[in-house]
Amino acid sequence: MTNSRPSSAHRLRAACATVLAGVLCLVTPAVAHGDASDTRPGVSVQADGPVWTVSRGGPAADVRLDPADGSVTLAVRDGSRTLVEPSPVGIVTEEVDLTHGLRLVDRKDRHIAERYTTVVGKERRRTVDMAESRFTLQGAGGARVDLVVRAADDGVAYRYVLPGGDGDGDGGSGAVLREASGFVLPGDAPARLSDYSVNYEQPYDGTTAAGAESGQYAYPALFQVGDDHVLLSEADVDGRYPASRLVHTAGSSRYDVALADPSVPVPSDGPLATPWRTVIAGDLATVTESTLVDDLAPPSRVADTSWIRPGKVAWSWLAGFGAAQRSLETQQRFVDYAAAHGWEYALVDDGWNTTDWMPQLMEYAERRGVGVLLWMHWTDLDTAAERTEQLDKVKKWGAAGLKIDFMDSDSRERMGWYDEILRDTADRELMVNFHGSTLPHGIQRTWPHVMAMEGVHGAEQGDVQADDMATLPYTRNVVGSMDFTPMGFQFGQRNNTEAAELALSVVYESGFQNYAGSVEAYRARPEVARFLEQVPTVWDESRLVAGVPGEGATFARRNGDRWFLGSVRAGDARTERVPLTFLGPGSWRVDVVRDGADGLIRQSQVMGRQDTLTVPVWADGGFVAQICRAVPGRESCDRPVEAVPVGTLSVTPAKADARPGTTVDIQASFVLDEAGPAEDVTLSARTPDGWAVDGAGATADELADGAELTASWRVVVPVDPAYGATEIPVTVAYRDPAARRGAPPLTVERTVRVFVAREGIVYVSSLPFVSETNGWGPVERDLSNGENGAGDGGPLRLGAVTYDKGLGVHARSEVTVDLNGAYDRFTARTGIDEEKPDKGSVVFEVIGDGRVLAGSGVLGPTDAAHAFDVDVSGVRRLTLRVTDGGDGIDSDHGDWADAQLRENDA
Repeated sequence: MTNSRPSSAHRLRAACATVLAGVLCLVTPAVAHGDASDTRPGVSVQADGPVWTVSRGGPAADVRLDPADGSVTLAVRDGSRTLVEPSPVGIVTEEVDLTHGLRLVDRKDRHIAERYTTVVGKERRRTVDMAESRFTLQGAGGARVDLVVRAADDGVAYRYVLPGGDGDGDGGSGAVLREASGFVLPGDAPARLSDYSVNYEQPYDGTTAAGAESGQYAYPALFQVGDDHVLLSEADVDGRYPASRLVHTAGSSRYDVALADPSVPVPSDGPLATPWRTVIAGDLATVTESTLVDDLAPPSRVADTSWIRPGKVAWSWLAGFGAAQRSLETQQRFVDYAAAHGWEYALVDDGWNTTDWMPQLMEYAERRGVGVLLWMHWTDLDTAAERTEQLDKVKKWGAAGLKIDFMDSDSRERMGWYDEILRDTADRELMVNFHGSTLPHGIQRTWPHVMAMEGVHGAEQGDVQADDMATLPYTRNVVGSMDFTPMGFQFGQRNNTEAAELALSVVYESGFQNYAGSVEAYRARPEVARFLEQVPTVWDESRLVAGVPGEGATFARRNGDRWFLGSVRAGDARTERVPLTFLGPGSWRVDVVRDGADGLIRQSQVMGRQDTLTVPVWADGGFVAQICRAVPGRESCDRPVEAVPVGTLSVTPAKADARPGTTVDIQASFVLDEAGPAEDVTLSARTPDGWAVDGAGATADELADGAELTASWRVVVPVDPAYGATEIPVTVAYRDPAARRGAPPLTVERTVRVFVAREGIVYVSSLPFVSETNGWGPVERDLSNGENGAGDGGPLRLGAVTYDKGLGVHARSEVTVDLNGAYDRFTARTGIDEEKPDKGSVVFEVIGDGRVLAGSGVLGPTDAAHAFDVDVSGVRRLTLRVTDGGDGIDSDHGDWADAQLRENDA
């Protein structure tokens, strides 16, 4: 699996390193004319026309103009080996076909030399060294197009530039209809291809260039040509132009570029530059270490990047799905885990927007040094007014960034939306992670606050195969940060070992590493928790040490003065041998974590760059290693982590129904979970005016990890209370010994919600059900309809009103209770729950002893709540029915809010 030769990038750097200080190492750009007598370097004249070569010491682009039909082709070669065979270039507009009948009228060459720094990525300091040739071609009627070709040491790229569409006879060309761009590979070239989908979430399959089935394929597409590899993608895609995909016909070795839109307008006031068609080429080290896509993108549009902080993210979706996002207690638990282990962020996903506690969570997290990221659907941000309202709101709360989801389009219009949302989030200093998205096209150079993009068949799928995991480092992750969301040990089908899963924290690069494990899963795997405390998410240097696409990948990545190794393998068990030649001279401590019979095993040894690290790897397994300078007396590379002591406050009951003058017993327990000790611990309850409490709470001078503090209280409800819900807060306060002097104590609060009903009123949710059916999950009592588990719904919300009592259902639903003639009125407010504000249509019906007593008519998500006030005198059995409103069952979440019965003569 070790690469047999240095990458072309390394070859050029090695040559440059021998030049005296202060002297640039340059390769002359292409210099050529279409004149057959031109004998300058970079041009050759063949029987079928002149060939111009654009090269910068690595892969070279050969541009050929066929004198017979005026067509242009572009080939890519490495020395004498052809990697991409002569392939069509050209563009077709409404007014002119610029794919044939072309002649060269001008050519300009220049050297591109740039240096820039990124916030995230495989290496933060970048050097751009490219040759560029601009070929001005003229077609029928004088229409012109510039073919701009660039060559670097890690690949070549080309784009078209059309003059403004002003129809002045000098190239005005109307809208673009298609490109002739294509790539011809050797037919037997092994390939790793992913079927195209708008969210780029299909797995990669092994095939050959000609053997692939007919269809559309996504970028990046990987082909092996001899000892080299070719990775096709695109760069600098924005609101000027749609993204594209590859179209292939079985048996052919040609892959044509197809645009996402049927036409693309050419601006009348200036030229249209298309995205770059990119060919990353070389050995696997060159391909995986390439920054070509970023290098071709425009420079950063964010002047001050000091506010942009990549980091590790505690993500709860795969540990509880929607119910976890609607639970303040669950989100505080993930904030706590991040705080105790030095992680920078916690991400709250889809569902939080039905709650009202987000500012409280933000304050809680800030006190513990953790930033909060919020999920949002892109349609909540698709207009300027929405962006102003929503972004200003979350920024005021204190959000550090957003995860924006479900764009699901490569159209020019959607690319324009990316431009707008990135400008507006940068203005407010909000970092961004895109899911349901397009690919990175150099976006992280231009907009450095983009921490990651999904665009991958990732861990959310629940069944990613080991060979696909071993393909992604050579394909998707080459072109930008990839949010695979690893570490979900508790979720889905495990197709790799625990050491291999841990290795994804190094093998996969992402500015935000959204770790998907549950708190329990991390605590059950102490070596996972320990390594994740240490591993960073940004790198100063990255090297592919060994690997083959689909079989395995071993990466060495450096952050500061520490190296991290990550290795994954698909297939049988074997012993991995990793040469440590990437290290500097001297002695180094190597801490390895690998699979063992009883869990992960940690081993440490001192080695040098002349040594080879040998690690037994299980089938579909892997390993990680942390490498630092060996220091006498120091047994590990671990460095101190800023940890905050955290614990769990449990209070029962969470809810209680009571009558005036009765009592409610409350028990509370606080257990310090980790990162202790905690000092000056107090546990107390607070009641509103008029409510009495018996119980003094509890205190402790210090609690160590695992220690518990308990207290109990008896609360007396007033004889004449305020009816409805009353909250009784139970609070634990404690001090972090490592906090600065005078810092306020850390607090955790839980509430007991006591509901006091009026005499003679009984709520339907308090009655036993004779029967129940529901279209999705169980019928929820005093919650909205959630997922498949009982109690996983959110608050009952209709419009802007939250209700304490009621039923949460999903069409088609029926709930039946016995009345036995004991009640004379039924009242409720009904409608589509706010959890699904843009979906669903339902009909509510009240049925007494088999007869429909009242109905709501069709209610949609924007309709006002329908009020029921129904005479149920003499009814023995009451049924509450919800059916679809006629548009098909899809998120038909209905609420019977405040559903209550009045007792006879009440």
